[in-house]
Amino acid sequence: MYKPSKRILEQYANVLVNFALESGKGIKKGDIVLVSAPESAKPLYIEILRKIWKAGGHTIGRYQPDNEKWARFDREFFEMASTDQINFFPAKLMRGQVDQIDHSIFVVSETDKKSLQGIDSKKIMMKGEAWKSAMDWTDEKENKGKFTWTLGLYGTEAMAKEAGLSLKDYWQQIIKACFLDKKDPVKEWKKVYANLENYKKKLNALKIEKVHIGGPNADLWIKLGKKRKWMGGRGRNIPSFEIFTSPDWRGTEGWIKFNQPLYRYGNLIEGIELEFKNGKVVKSKAKKNEKVLKSMIATENADRVGEYSLTDKRFSRITKFMAETLFDENVGGPNGNTHIALGNAYQDCYDGDPSKVSKKEWENLGYNTSSVHTDIISTTPRTVTAYLPNGNTKIIYKNGEFTL
Repeated sequence: MYKPSKRILEQYANVLVNFALESGKGIKKGDIVLVSAPESAKPLYIEILRKIWKAGGHTIGRYQPDNEKWARFDREFFEMASTDQINFFPAKLMRGQVDQIDHSIFVVSETDKKSLQGIDSKKIMMKGEAWKSAMDWTDEKENKGKFTWTLGLYGTEAMAKEAGLSLKDYWQQIIKACFLDKKDPVKEWKKVYANLENYKKKLNALKIEKVHIGGPNADLWIKLGKKRKWMGGRGRNIPSFEIFTSPDWRGTEGWIKFNQPLYRYGNLIEGIELEFKNGKVVKSKAKKNEKVLKSMIATENADRVGEYSLTDKRFSRITKFMAETLFDENVGGPNGNTHIALGNAYQDCYDGDPSKVSKKEWENLGYNTSSVHTDIISTTPRTVTAYLPNGNTKIIYKNGEFTL
């Protein structure tokens, strides 16, 4: 069985700890980092801890057993748990943890990507809603500039098989995407972020009021709204080549189809189609696991757009389907990549100081809030046209590239 070399894992951990956190700056001596990983990602988990200790940081570990077919812990929980158990939230523990940590690293790694298939999706959504307070607390701390986070990926046989790749080929995609094949991956990431910054500045200078997404599988309008800015290149995900914003959910109109499958809530959802009216999903379809999709959308405020994103194919080194949103939302390919996220908005897309915005003001600005944030991806041809304050229009994205 293929295993990434120690050098590759050291490079990966270095990018996550000393670059991705603190928005490209890395951690400082004395910083406290929560590190979450399953058993399957143990080799990377260990290297991450070592990098944090070497940098003078402190670690809080959240190391969990794998969800193997012979011991499917998440499935057993939902099969056995009462409503009270599903709704249990350790508020004191989580409040203390959020207060103490400066950063968080989460390693995505799975041994069964369909572990919750057949479980009542309402129970899964209920669990997410019960834990929403933790999301709110970290958002609040991030808005104050006191918390950063990042995600990484550790490939397994099960993940590679789902993507139709050998484990070695799967890892080659991870290595290339994260520049781990380069002498100095951090230096390469800084180059990418400089390019992203250039396009972000151009997009933000346009003061776009709304965009139209057109193509064979989309006729969708998205209103950006007041006090918005485009974001990207922050290190929140590794890899990340996207530029995104959190629009005013009330201005979403039209329809869109997605050609990429969605692995979410221990299920595989395929053939997703959405129709919006007055900012909300009024029709939803899926060729597979439609019930899970509809349960997610029925969750409070999950019928609204929280994010709109574009990836320029010239930046991304991902060339294969990976069966994992972290990579699939950043894939290049002939048509680039676009996705929307249903549910929670990113408040750091606010053009100003988000720590000074009240809950009521967030509502008035059309920033959505939800326990859900689900990215749904398409790699079919798209032409994105921006509508500007002076009444002019400008194509900002075509043939998988920004046209600015």
